[in-house]
Amino acid sequence: MNTEKFKKEIRLSGSGGQGLITAGIILARAAVIDKVQVTQTQSYGPESRGGASRADVIIGNVEFYYPEAVNFDVLLALTQEACDKYSTDLKDEGILIIDSSNVKNTPMLDSKVYEHPFTEIAQKKLGTILPTNILSLAFLVKITKVVSESSLKAAVCNSVKQQYVELNQKAMKIGFKLADKYEE
Repeated sequence: MNTEKFKKEIRLSGSGGQGLITAGIILARAAVIDKVQVTQTQSYGPESRGGASRADVIIGNVEFYYPEAVNFDVLLALTQEACDKYSTDLKDEGILIIDSSNVKNTPMLDSKVYEHPFTEIAQKKLGTILPTNILSLAFLVKITKVVSESSLKAAVCNSVKQQYVELNQKAMKIGFKLADKYEE
């Protein structure tokens, strides 16, 4: 967890039904556990039925006054449509995390780009694509350190139905392990 002054704008994006609103809520809960400032917003409307959907989370240990993310430090894109639609709002020095299972055309950006087939990994290692949101969220948390891993684990356990806790814990472990190779 960061101890210096910081404010990070994060957009989790994909298509309706991928659990990104849930992932945004979980990330915000993890920030609350870490006792930092947080706001979380999400899209509703036609996006919730299969179009590009998003959840925005702003996390920091400084006060901020506008509740919506507009110039992202981090963009997680689980679909090509979401990547195309939102990557233009990513800061030049930002971080783009792509699900290469679904995003085949990576935009040319000055941002740091991480590409992993999160959906394929979830299907192969967990037998279902349902926890792709948590797997990719764990990867994001490990890469950015925007919240602590322990707070993310607690937030997941407190946010998902009891019968899915173990599956999501396994997904988190996979996401953390994927990010291990980027540790310095």
